[in-house]
Amino acid sequence: MPTRQLDYFASLVAEDDYFPLTEAAVAVAQHAFPDLDVQTVLDQIDQLGKRLKQRITPETSAVQKLQHLKHFFYSELGFGPNPNDFYAPENSYLHHIIESRRGIPISLAMLMMELGHQIGLKIRGVSFPNHFMMRISLQQGEIIMDPLTGASLSKNELQEMLDPYLDAKGYQDEISLPLNIFLRASSPREILSRFLRNLKLIYTENERWERLLGVQQRLVILLPDSIEEIRDRGLILAQLEYLRPALEDMQRYLVASPEAGDAEEIREHIATLENQSRQN
Repeated sequence: MPTRQLDYFASLVAEDDYFPLTEAAVAVAQHAFPDLDVQTVLDQIDQLGKRLKQRITPETSAVQKLQHLKHFFYSELGFGPNPNDFYAPENSYLHHIIESRRGIPISLAMLMMELGHQIGLKIRGVSFPNHFMMRISLQQGEIIMDPLTGASLSKNELQEMLDPYLDAKGYQDEISLPLNIFLRASSPREILSRFLRNLKLIYTENERWERLLGVQQRLVILLPDSIEEIRDRGLILAQLEYLRPALEDMQRYLVASPEAGDAEEIREHIATLENQSRQN
């Protein structure tokens, strides 16, 4: 578990007032690519930004800037979804996406938000259920845009996308939740946590425990008040047979949440690990 890269990541996400989202997202990949030069990737993004800025003049309106951005990003550079392997972890690594031009909504949104900011557009991320969105503020109003295609979505289209999620959560039988609740702009910390949790889900399903541990270490750093992330790190450490740190994390979880729904299950894990420790 290389501490130098974790320390670097921790320095990036330490303060909400200064939170370099793009740099932190690039740095996430160092868990899988320890030799990745983050600055080189940032320079590549800046080079794209410079090409885009050449089309912008002081007279260019925000609407025109958005048109330039969309044409540059989707038509010229060819960014879009990876339909053949949508759940590949590489779709969440920005350095890989810059080369392949293929990603998932949140990773494509991060790149587009960065390029938009470089030409003075106000683009924010929206943690919409099951599909990350972008929110663009224009003089004419707010636009919700799909990062996969650049399409602007109407309220009816967004509601149609939201309804299956509400049904699955059982909300449709209760008080109707307004669409706007799900369209608020997310903070950089919220965006990066969703970004990491996408990777967490992929590596959990594939049982790639070493890769998963690198992601989980960063989630613990990013969300220091989330005791559940500490619990999850303990469970991953146990899979890798790092018994002592696994026990420490699980015990911390029980101290903080002794009445948690899974407390008894965690106690059983602890008993098993303690038995293994004695045998070793």
